[in-house]
This record gives sequence, C-alpha cells and structure tokens, in this order.
Amino acid sequence: MTTLDQTRSAVRGYHEARFRGDVATAATHLGEPFHFLSPFISSGDRTGHLATLPGFVSIVTGVDLISELYGEAEATLVYDVHTATPVGTQRTAEHFRLEDGKITSIALLFDASPWQAMRSHIEP
Repeated sequence: MTTLDQTRSAVRGYHEARFRGDVATAATHLGEPFHFLSPFISSGDRTGHLATLPGFVSIVTGVDLISELYGEAEATLVYDVHTATPVGTQRTAEHFRLEDGKITSIALLFDASPWQAMRSHIEP
C-alpha cells in the first residue's frame, strides 16, 4: 500500500466511522500527538476530540461527500452535513494532516454564523 493509499484509507475510515457514531473505529485512525480545531471547539488530544463525537452525530441526519483531495501526508474533504437543527444543511471542509498513516490534526472549516444561537449547547 502506498503512502497515498494509507492517507486515503485513514481519512475515509475516520470520516465514515465518525458519521456512523463508531467512536472506537474512528479512534483507530488517530495518532499521537493529535490536535483538533473548529470554529467552536478545539482539543489538544484524541480523548477530548472523541468525547464530542456522540453529541455531534446525534444531530446529523445525513452527509453528502462533495470532494476528496489526497496527498502523501494530508487530505481535504468537502461535504454537506444535514442536521436536525434550525441550521439545516452545513457546507463543511475538513483538512487532515497525517504521520505514519495516522491522523495527527484536523481543521474543520465552516460558516459558524448560523450556529451562534446554539453556541451554549455546542461548546464544552
């Protein structure tokens, strides 16, 4: 398996497990050290990040993958997240960095303004 194949396997494996709510499988794709950053939440470790997934997945009603871009040690996914909230559908981009076939950082990018009314329910 090439490094590019490992990158794709780790990122798609994480993405699919996360949106299934399978935290244990998502965790297998994350490395150490690990960092996560989004407009509302940041985490400096896997445990903190993974703890937020069940709450997030509980409001997701579907995901439409729009684009996948893979490099040797990075990837970017663009997708629409359909939610059971007043926000409805959220266009999202997610950038991943990897080392040794494991995801070491994720930067989640989206327009946070529709979520402001729900901010107190989102932040830990």
